[in-house]
Amino acid sequence: MISIQGKGVSTGVAAGPLYFYQRVKSTIRRFEVTDREAEWARFKAAQAKAIDQLGELAEKARAEAGDEAALLFETHQMMCEDLDYEEAIEAGIKEEGRNAEAVVTDTGAQFAEMFAAMDDSYMQARAADVKDVSGRIVGILLGVVQGGIDSEVPVILAADDLAPSETVQLDKSKILGFITEGGSGSSHTAILARTMGIPAIIGIGDQLKAEFEGRDVIVDGGTGNVVIDPDEPTRDRLMAKRAELIKRQELLNQLKGLPNVSKDGQQVRIYCNIGNPEDVHSVLANDGGGIGLFRSEFLYLNCDDYPSEDYQFEAYKKVLADMEGKEVVIRTLDIGADKMIEYFKLPKEENPALGNRALRICLNRPEIFKTQLRALYRASAYGRLSIMFPMVTSVWEVKEAKKMCELVKKELKAEGIPYSDEVDVGIMIETPAAAIISDRLAKIVDFFSIGTNDLTQYTLACDRQNNDLGRFFNAHHPAVLRLIKMVAANAHKEGIWCGICGELGADLELTETFLSIGVDELSVSPRAVLPLRQKVRETNVAAVKPKLVADLMSDEVTL
Repeated sequence: MISIQGKGVSTGVAAGPLYFYQRVKSTIRRFEVTDREAEWARFKAAQAKAIDQLGELAEKARAEAGDEAALLFETHQMMCEDLDYEEAIEAGIKEEGRNAEAVVTDTGAQFAEMFAAMDDSYMQARAADVKDVSGRIVGILLGVVQGGIDSEVPVILAADDLAPSETVQLDKSKILGFITEGGSGSSHTAILARTMGIPAIIGIGDQLKAEFEGRDVIVDGGTGNVVIDPDEPTRDRLMAKRAELIKRQELLNQLKGLPNVSKDGQQVRIYCNIGNPEDVHSVLANDGGGIGLFRSEFLYLNCDDYPSEDYQFEAYKKVLADMEGKEVVIRTLDIGADKMIEYFKLPKEENPALGNRALRICLNRPEIFKTQLRALYRASAYGRLSIMFPMVTSVWEVKEAKKMCELVKKELKAEGIPYSDEVDVGIMIETPAAAIISDRLAKIVDFFSIGTNDLTQYTLACDRQNNDLGRFFNAHHPAVLRLIKMVAANAHKEGIWCGICGELGADLELTETFLSIGVDELSVSPRAVLPLRQKVRETNVAAVKPKLVADLMSDEVTL
C-alpha cells in the first residue's frame, strides 16, 4: 500500500483504476511515403473510425438534448465523406506522396479558408466544422485519444494539470475523481470537479509514478489522501466513509423544495455556477434556484474557430429554456490570463492576469462582443436572462459595454428578431478598483456579482494558480471581506442586489458573515446548494450579526 498526501479541493471518496491523462500531440510530422496505396488505406481507416465516433456522439446528444443537438455531429459525419474533401486528400497522398496527417491538416486548413471567404454566413460557419473534422481524423491517425481517456471503465484521472480547453473536451462519464501534480483550489480542474460532484486532489507533485498506471486507487477529496493498492482495513475504512457521505447526501435531499431562509426570517437566493448547457441537469437535480454564473467562454474553448452567432444562440437558448423561467446570469466572454484560446491570437504578455482579458478584449474587438450580445439577446426571448460583464475597473468600460447592448437591441428590432426588454445588465466585482468605486458603478447597473477568486488574487497580489502560494492566498483575509461588505452596502444604497459567484460562496465558515453583511445571492457549484441551504436554515442572523460585523471591522483581527 502506498499513501500520498495532497490538498483536497472537492470532497468525496472514490475508488477505481488510476489513469494518466493522454495529451494531444500538437506537432505534425511531414514526410514522403513509399507506399502510397497503404497510406491511402490508413486515411480511409481513420475516416471510417471518425464517422463511427461522430455517429456515437450524435446519438448521445440526441438522447440527452434532442435532434437539434445531434445535428452538429451529423453535419460533421457528412463532411468526413464530402467528395471534394476526400478527392483533395486522395490527390495529396496518391499524386504527391505526402503522409496522411500532413495532407489532412493542410486540406482542412484550405477548405476552412475557402468557407470563411464566402458571403453566406451559414457557409462561413462551416469553416470551424471542417477544421474540427480534420482535427479528429488527424488525431486518429496519430493515435491520440479523443477526450484524453482511453478506458472502457470509469477511472481516477491523473494529470500535471488540465487547461480549460482540455477540461471542456473530457469524457466526463469516465471520471470518478481527479488527481493533479499542481493546480490550486480555484483551478479549472477543481471547479469542474465541484460542478460534477466528484473528489479532486491537487498538489501531489512528482509522487505519482508512471508504473502506478492501472493500479487500484482510493482518493479522499476531503483529506487530500491518495491510497494506491489499499490494504483491506484501509479500503474498509474509506468505503465506510464513502457510504456515510452518500447517506448524508440522502438526508440533504430532504431539503429540496424548502426555502433558503434563516431562523429569523432572512432570505438569500442560492443559485449555481455552470460551464456548459449540459450542467443544467445538475442545477435542477440539486434544486438550484437559478444560474448565477454561466461561464460562456467555455463555448469558445470548445471550438477551433470563433463560434458563430447561431451556434451561441442555440447554446444560450437551450439553457434558458431548460431552466423554465428561473433566472440565468450569463457572463460575457472571459478569456485571457489562464484561459487562452489559440485562434484569438493574443500576444504573449509578461503578466497576463493584468493584461488583455475579459471585457478588455470585448471592447478592443467589438465584432466579437457584438456577435455574442446578438446571440444573448436573441436567446432572451426563451427565458429569464441577465447579462454580466467581467473584469470591470472603471465606469467608462461599463458605459461602453451598455452602448453595445443598446446598438444590438436596435439592430434586432429593425430586423424583426424578437428579444426580451427585461434583460438585467450587471457586472462582476473582482478587482479592488471596482469594489472601491462600487458606489458609482451601482448607479449604472442592475446588479453586482462578486467574483471572490479574482478579487482575492488582486487584493492580496497573490496568483490564484500558484499552488506554492497556498497559505498566502487567504480568501478569509479581512481586506477581502471588508471589500465585500463595502460592495454590498453600496449596492443596497442604490436599490440593486449583490451576490457572490466565486468559490467563497460555498464556504460554510463564512455563510453567517455573508448573511450578516447583507449578501442577497450565493452562486455555487450544484452539489453545494443543499449543504448551503442547511447552513442558512440553521443560522439566526440577528444573533450573530453584531459580533461578526464588529470583528470584521475591528483593528484587533489577526491572521
